Formats: sequence, C-alpha cells, structure tokens
Amino acid sequence: MAESVLNGITGSLIQLVDRSLYEEFEERARARISSRDASDWPIVATALLLDSPIWTEDRDFFGAGIATWTSNKIELYLRDA
Repeated sequence: MAESVLNGITGSLIQLVDRSLYEEFEERARARISSRDASDWPIVATALLLDSPIWTEDRDFFGAGIATWTSNKIELYLRDA
C-alpha cells in the first residue's frame, strides 16, 4: 500500500534513464567521482548527459565538477520563485 502511494506521488516526478543513454559518459563520470564513491558514476553520467545539477544530500558529489542542490536550498529556491 505505502509503495503504491509513493509511486503515485513520485511517478510523474522521477523517470528512469536507460543506461544506453548515459553510458557514453561513463569514463568522464568515473574520473570525476572515483576518489569519492565510484559506484555513483551513473548519477554523474546522467547529470553530464542532461547538463543538469544533482539533487543530493550525499557529499560524495561535492567537488565532482557538477552543480549540486541540497533539499534545504531547493526549498529556499522554490519559496523565492
């Protein structure tokens, strides 16, 4: 029940990105995140693909050369919009 409610809320906000779309960015993504958490490379690759910041509380992304937003900053941004 809870899972279906969560899926209903996030279904229109979150979309899966097929690996075939971001895999061309793998080498660059791994180079950017390897000193932190190499398993996060798909997120970095997707951000590179979409030329998009990453919404995260995970400090492993900080310093990877990609803009990051934390929840409290997004809340401020949306409040001022």
